[in-house]
Amino acid sequence: MKPFKDLLVVETAGVLAGPSVGLFFAELGARVVKVENQRAGGDVTRRWKLPAEDPASTVSAYFSSVNWGKEHRFLDLRSAEGRTQLDELLRIADVLVTNHLPGDAQNLGLDRDRLRRLNPTLVHGHVAGFADRSDRPAFDVVLQAETGYISMTGTDPQQLAKLPIALIDVLAAHQLKEGILLALMRRSSDGRGAFVEVSLEEAALSGLINQASNQLMCGHVAVPIGTLHPNIAPYGELFVCQDGGRIILAVGSDAQFNGLCAVLDLHALAADERFGSNRDRVVHRAALAGLLAPAIARHQRDALLAALRNAQVPAGAVRSIDEVMRSAAARDMTLSASMDGMMTHRIRGNAFRISDL
Repeated sequence: MKPFKDLLVVETAGVLAGPSVGLFFAELGARVVKVENQRAGGDVTRRWKLPAEDPASTVSAYFSSVNWGKEHRFLDLRSAEGRTQLDELLRIADVLVTNHLPGDAQNLGLDRDRLRRLNPTLVHGHVAGFADRSDRPAFDVVLQAETGYISMTGTDPQQLAKLPIALIDVLAAHQLKEGILLALMRRSSDGRGAFVEVSLEEAALSGLINQASNQLMCGHVAVPIGTLHPNIAPYGELFVCQDGGRIILAVGSDAQFNGLCAVLDLHALAADERFGSNRDRVVHRAALAGLLAPAIARHQRDALLAALRNAQVPAGAVRSIDEVMRSAAARDMTLSASMDGMMTHRIRGNAFRISDL
């Protein structure tokens, strides 16, 4: 399915959020031209390499993760020649994706007034950093810190952690895709272009979901609790099975809790007043985990997971990333392509499927 086969997307954005938006359109058939900074040697993520990667290669695994299916042009947008080549693209483009600082817009020929004169039907999507300090450089780990994610992640206040992916960039990319799609829908009826802006900070705040409401409505300040959930138990508890395999539980209802107790032959636990409701289980979660652990330790991991699935109890194995990449779903979503003469592999960015009713 190539719904955007007639669309031209120009991407001057670098790193992750903006290129993820370009990738979204490329996977769905659009022609995506990625304009990279010639002076800087291209997108900075070309050089964000693991120690095991070839230092001489012009492509990193990080770069390849969000730059599949694009045409790559190295231009100096501060030069007349580079500006002319960009203008040729922008005059016929449908979408432009940028992430420059405000002070650089005019120097790069990307200020809104100029773009409007070049192409009044252009949908310009822009990734900013901080909502009210747009001139401040913003990187994901800084946003994770300043929007509360790091204060809630880890095992305790002395053992904080960052999320192992640039989640704020991912959230911002999804927000920007939605805004651009809405602008394209509007353009199809009135022919008008649009400027769509998403800041990393606001995208991060929107992603706080229940943690934000917990604070706003109850004054609850989230602290690091590892894999646990502040509102549900046993949800996020990790247990070791007889064969050393680990499982995680996600019990969200009384029926699921009763099913868990039945699988583990802990019928007295289901009748224990300390665990009669979700609220009770949250209050007494440590005691509950202590009673579940020895029962779970008597089972082989895969056999126990099968029994829990049959009982409609949400649970899963804790798998390493190499195990995950060998799964049928991951293999089906893997895209391979040669980039600068090097074979690259990545997971498809679009996880949805559309088919007729």
